[in-house]
Amino acid sequence: MLVEVGKVIEGKVSGITNFGAFVQLPDGKTGLVHISEIAEEYVRDIKAHLKENQQVKVKVISVDNNGKISLSIKKAVDPKTDVKSSRPVDIDWNRGGTDNLSFEERLAKFMKDSDEKMHDLKKSFESKRGGGGYRKSAQFY
Repeated sequence: MLVEVGKVIEGKVSGITNFGAFVQLPDGKTGLVHISEIAEEYVRDIKAHLKENQQVKVKVISVDNNGKISLSIKKAVDPKTDVKSSRPVDIDWNRGGTDNLSFEERLAKFMKDSDEKMHDLKKSFESKRGGGGYRKSAQFY
């Protein structure tokens, strides 16, 4: 089997490193899937996405003069099967028993819920940053 740039083929994960995964191709050659080519989202731990001996579909990105083969898992995904719907998400506007409230009452409830969520979000953000707000540092004259 000839390895050609742009071709999508199946292979088996033969090794995992902190910078990528080696994939054994059907012809006995091995290529590298760089960590940035494993998934669309940020990949911190490759082992959370791949396991050794796992069968994967890969796309050949490049083959250099030395025979090194660069592969991509995220580009091997068939765009027809991974198309996201252009239709917006359906929202149940009556959830929470607001179906008999007036517009003003619904708006007031929405504003209250929104304020509570923003308060919780700010509180969570501040606790992750190590404290509550701005601290003035010592000034030297």
